Amino acid sequence: MSIRIDKWLWAARFFKTRAAAQQAIEGGKVKLNGERVRPAKEVRIADELTIQLGAAAWIIRVVQLSDRRGPAAVARMLYTEDEAARAQREEQAALRKFAADPAQGRAGRPTKRERRQLERWRSE
Repeated sequence: MSIRIDKWLWAARFFKTRAAAQQAIEGGKVKLNGERVRPAKEVRIADELTIQLGAAAWIIRVVQLSDRRGPAAVARMLYTEDEAARAQREEQAALRKFAADPAQGRAGRPTKRERRQLERWRSE
């Protein structure tokens, strides 16, 4: 038994819509057994998927197939995650949490003074 990879990713709640899953697959963000695939590619039990979501990389193995989107608890039963990849993803998330946001002090448009400084910097 097999199911389209875009449907499975949607059912496993990696993407909010099937269209978003299709765009990610076509953009090379999803790899099946280490290779780029098309949205209509069939996924089977025991296949390995690498999913790049922003800065996070998920390496998962398909355990069950489903074409229905259910609760998150049920969706987590569709795959198992590689422990090393999970630990690395959590470590990166912790580092981002404590890193200073460069735009934190900014609010809205630049002031007149900041605009003049930018113009001087650009003209140099």
